[in-house]
Amino acid sequence: MTAAPSPEVLRAPLVVEFPFTRSLGPVQSAFLTGLRERTVLGVKTASGGVLVPPVEYDPVTAEEIRDLVEVAPTGTVTTWAWNPAPRRDQPLRTPFAWVLVRLDGADTALLHVLDAPVPDAVRTGMRVCIRWAAEPTGAITDIACFEPYESEKGRRTPHDGRFADPVTGITTPARLDYTYSPGRAPTDYINALAEQRTVGERCPSCRKVYVPPRGACPTCGIATAERVQVGPRGTVTTFCIVNIKARNLDIEVPYVYAHIALDGADLALHGRIGGIPYDQVRMGLRVEPVWTEGGRHPDHYRPTGEPDADYDAYKELI
Repeated sequence: MTAAPSPEVLRAPLVVEFPFTRSLGPVQSAFLTGLRERTVLGVKTASGGVLVPPVEYDPVTAEEIRDLVEVAPTGTVTTWAWNPAPRRDQPLRTPFAWVLVRLDGADTALLHVLDAPVPDAVRTGMRVCIRWAAEPTGAITDIACFEPYESEKGRRTPHDGRFADPVTGITTPARLDYTYSPGRAPTDYINALAEQRTVGERCPSCRKVYVPPRGACPTCGIATAERVQVGPRGTVTTFCIVNIKARNLDIEVPYVYAHIALDGADLALHGRIGGIPYDQVRMGLRVEPVWTEGGRHPDHYRPTGEPDADYDAYKELI
């Protein structure tokens, strides 16, 4: 099959989001518990330096360090960058500066934000102080932001670092919003799937057919353009049994994911195997696609009933 004019390259918004929960060691626990009590704690190294935020091991000697000391809520901006358009979940909704602040009593700088009206209001060397969150929870967000230091309002009576009900764990959200474009070759592949066809591209040098197509041969590094229809049937080359149920995935465990070498392709793609007990899936099993409702892509692959493929026929694709 020869190359045909490609339609407009696909684009779509994509969100990658995953919260994760972690336990805290004694140093991080003390730091976040201190923030909840509006106290900033650092850790002293063997050489006498004070690190804020604190770490559990000396970055120079790798020795364990536990000597917690309080530092002031005031400090000096060591460097900064202006953010004119705050994004979702950033600390402030109005334009602000990202700043590194070396708190008084510390030898390292803390990354946070500075509430400033315009870039001209920020400068390296300016004095700032912490603006505490109204409702502390034991997280870095207990520092709502920094603001220009104009009085002694940020100072407090020193604390000995011992607090009741310490913070022992945190849940951290992580989210990335962006617009994804798969490119010319994957666009052709996706559009073909909507027609219940699977296409790859042939390398003009080694003549291998790669599915999904990448726009270039991964072996030769040469651009590919010759479109080749493959499958729809294929051969299981390797597989794994999945025993853990994923959230929001309506598939009963155990089930099988396999690498499938479609007929005419020189690279195996992966897909779920259905229509057969998981413990009967095997290398060499001949399969065919079962399309989703609406037919935009294969939901899974099922056995064709053909004899298993000979190992020599697919061993180069494992």
